[in-house]
Amino acid sequence: MATRLLLISDTHVPQRARRLPEQVWRAVAEADLVLHAGDWVDLSLYEELTRRAPALLGVFGNNDGADLRRVLPEIARDTIEGVRFAMIHETGAATGRQKRMDEAFPDTDVLVFGHSHIPWDSVSPRGLRLLNPGSPTDRRRQPAHTYLTAVADNGQLTDVTLVPVLPDEVRRG
Repeated sequence: MATRLLLISDTHVPQRARRLPEQVWRAVAEADLVLHAGDWVDLSLYEELTRRAPALLGVFGNNDGADLRRVLPEIARDTIEGVRFAMIHETGAATGRQKRMDEAFPDTDVLVFGHSHIPWDSVSPRGLRLLNPGSPTDRRRQPAHTYLTAVADNGQLTDVTLVPVLPDEVRRG
């Protein structure tokens, strides 16, 4: 049975946005599992996602305080429809990332990470898929606010799509 995934990170609520854009909440409702790669900033967003998402897997980021670190791990791992996922907020510099992550996550098929706010989709020499969804609320120097959707099914990750958040949605957030 296929599992629809929503990958988000670096939401920084309420520092960068008062709340998540409605477009993201619609994507939460359409997903079977939400993966959040850290920098929530406030426990209230974690609590709201816990209530609204069918299932949630998350990690804490460097901007998350003690309250979030009490309920979230630094690294999360789960096998979803035969795909071995790991998630961490920060992976270091882009240069050498694939090699470092191959060594750090040898028993992983897909590594989800955040921190840079820069969308990333690559495959390491070993075959590890590295995914960063960017940020739905703080694009920094990127052309758009973003998140990722994907489908895990029968040991494969398919339909990986970088979704821009519409500018009107960001302003309402």
